[in-house]
Amino acid sequence: MATLKELRGRIASVTATRKITKAMQMVAAAKLRRAQDAANAARPYAERMDAVLASVAKGFVEQGATQPLLVGTGKDDVHALVVMTAERGLCGGFNSSIAKLARHDAQKLMGQGKTVKIITVGSKGADNLRRDLGSKFVDHVDLRGIRRLSITNAENISDKLTSMYEAGEFDVATIYFSEFKSVINQVPTALQLIPPKLPEVEDDSKDNDASQAAYDYEPDEEAILDYLLSRNLSTQLFRGLLENAASEQGARMTAMDNATRNAGEMIDKLTISYNRQRQANITKELIEIISGAEAL
Repeated sequence: MATLKELRGRIASVTATRKITKAMQMVAAAKLRRAQDAANAARPYAERMDAVLASVAKGFVEQGATQPLLVGTGKDDVHALVVMTAERGLCGGFNSSIAKLARHDAQKLMGQGKTVKIITVGSKGADNLRRDLGSKFVDHVDLRGIRRLSITNAENISDKLTSMYEAGEFDVATIYFSEFKSVINQVPTALQLIPPKLPEVEDDSKDNDASQAAYDYEPDEEAILDYLLSRNLSTQLFRGLLENAASEQGARMTAMDNATRNAGEMIDKLTISYNRQRQANITKELIEIISGAEAL
């Protein structure tokens, strides 16, 4: 049985830990609002970008488009997996859930005889996957010095992917991130970017005005499509980064709230044990005093 000194030490230690977890919960809650607003604002833009690209690309696909970013290389032998996680831990299963999905897909692809190349964004994903898939790592993006995400961060990743794709280093690129649903619900998501999986465009042949409308493009259609493809790649990557930022803070807020509650329960149990042990010691001392007095 622990001594009173040991129990006092444990109570003090858990109390200090509870103060830290409570502070981290409050910081995460403060950061969550801004991150959630940014993620919510990025969704309509990213979805509309997909719709516009799908609309413009529809005619080109029917005419036999040749843009590699749109139609792909015609093969799917080499897959690039961009695994986006956080730079910090203490956020529950946020990082491990993304890494788990990426690991599952990577092992599935390798089981089919495909070649897998992994680009990690965030140190926690790299740490989680290094043991099983470290030999598949080809690049890493460090965001530890970034205090607020911007489109520039996504464009840097986009440029890396585009350069690798143009060099023939992979055929298909997929990003992995966690989509923010609520403070207690973040969904690990895989999104194929190269070639993009665009939404279906509704057939407007029944609409005479729409079907007979003629559009003039400036510059030409091919130049616009090339720009949209490049812009869509950056946009979807930026959306993934923003979704991750909101999901990370939501997961950390929940994890620290649970840790604070658990610390409080542990303090209560330790305090009860301390009081019982102290009462037992006092009772023992009284019995010894009374016994000594009677012996005299």
